[in-house]
Formats: sequence, structure tokens, C-alpha cells
Amino acid sequence: MQQVRTPHVVVVMGVAGTGKTTIGPLLAARLGVPYAEGDDFHPPANIARMSAGVPLTDEDRRPWLDAIGTWAHGRAGLGGVVSSSALKRVYRDRLRAAAPGVVFVHLTGDRALIEDRMAHRQGHFMPTALLDSQFATLQPLEADEAGVAVDVSGSPEEITARAVAALRDLERVEPHAQPSQ
Repeated sequence: MQQVRTPHVVVVMGVAGTGKTTIGPLLAARLGVPYAEGDDFHPPANIARMSAGVPLTDEDRRPWLDAIGTWAHGRAGLGGVVSSSALKRVYRDRLRAAAPGVVFVHLTGDRALIEDRMAHRQGHFMPTALLDSQFATLQPLEADEAGVAVDVSGSPEEITARAVAALRDLERVEPHAQPSQ
């Protein structure tokens, strides 16, 4: 499997259960850059809220997004992959403000498939009960946002290959997606 170098910081986004934690490290390996798990940036209070089945508010997400943005800023020009639900445009704008040039890979899929995957994963704090709030909050990437949507059906390797191909296509079409130096 060929490694593809990128100076971009790629944010793997999507609702809970789309596979951000699975696809993120695979994508980072394919791109030859480090991976950071977005859940690790959550303050303990956020994890406690979600574990209790309480959706996070915009205020709850601010320090989490700022921590991810700081990591992404530090990787500008070097490349990296980080996971973050980044469900709302305003969240993605906050990440872009901290790290101009980030590119988003929006993992998308059928709700039933995602719910099934969530129900079968082990040891994660996010309960399936919060999936409805995730879909209600989700604002897909808009045309002016540097990013691609990638379907999550298939194996992790197939999903990763689609993400790499979509990112290559994006670079050919949108050279302005390059990080600022």
C-alpha cells in the first residue's frame, strides 16, 4: 500500500459511530502523518455528560474545539489527521480560524448502519441514545468548505481508500485548500 504525503491537516468528521476513530489512524498512515484522537481533547466534564446521555452544548464544545484547533495549528504545513465530530458549520469555522487550511473528510452513511455499528462497539462513552441528537445537530459540509464526503459502507480499508482518492481529487480541483504558510 503506497503512502501519500500531505501538508494538510485533515479533520475526520461525522456523527458518532461513523468510524472516525477507526478511519482516522488508517488515513493518517496512508498520508504519512500523525493521528490525534479527538475524544482525547475532551475535558472530563464533557465525557461525563455524554456518558450520562446528555448532549453537549455549544459552550461545552468550545474548549474541546479550541484544543483540537491548537493541535491542528501546530501541524500546519506538516500535515496530520485528527478526529472531531465537527457537526456544525460554526464548529468547523472555529477549527479553521485556529488552523487555516484544514480539510474535512465527512464520514457519512445510512442511519441504520451507523446505529448498528454503535450498538456493537465496546468501551466507548457515547451511548446510542445520543445518535438522534447528533443527526439533528449535523450540518453537512457546504460548497465553500474545503472537504469531501465519504460513504462509510464497506470495510475500513475500503473507506480509507475512498477518502484518499477523494482528497487527491480535492487537491486537483481546489488548490486554495493548501495550508497557509
